[in-house]
Amino acid sequence: MTAPKDRWLDREAGPVVRPYAVTKGRTRPAGGTSFGLIDLVVASDLPPPPGSRLTSEHHRILERCLSPVTVVDLASDVDLPVGVVRVLLGDLRQDQMIRILATPRGRVTSEHLLKDVLAGLRAL
Repeated sequence: MTAPKDRWLDREAGPVVRPYAVTKGRTRPAGGTSFGLIDLVVASDLPPPPGSRLTSEHHRILERCLSPVTVVDLASDVDLPVGVVRVLLGDLRQDQMIRILATPRGRVTSEHLLKDVLAGLRAL
């Protein structure tokens, strides 16, 4: 039988870093900007500004953003919680290393669209 402290460790998982350590305790993106889950993120061609302190997580996000990706897909791809990704995106946006293409806010459905969907379902 293993010791009680050993049963909670998974040797294959590697080192565990808490989300607040990745964001240095921050819970909101820099500049007070919010990012929607389906907003598109794309990397800009600008190099990091002098004195920029990009972490390995920032670099992983930038690599994934070479082609447009939604915030929620980005979080899944880099295996980080959405809240953490939003904070890191705030850092990158402040340094002008990414662009955010916001999705339209407000009503996104219309009666005409819903009728077309219903007609398509009935046709099946």
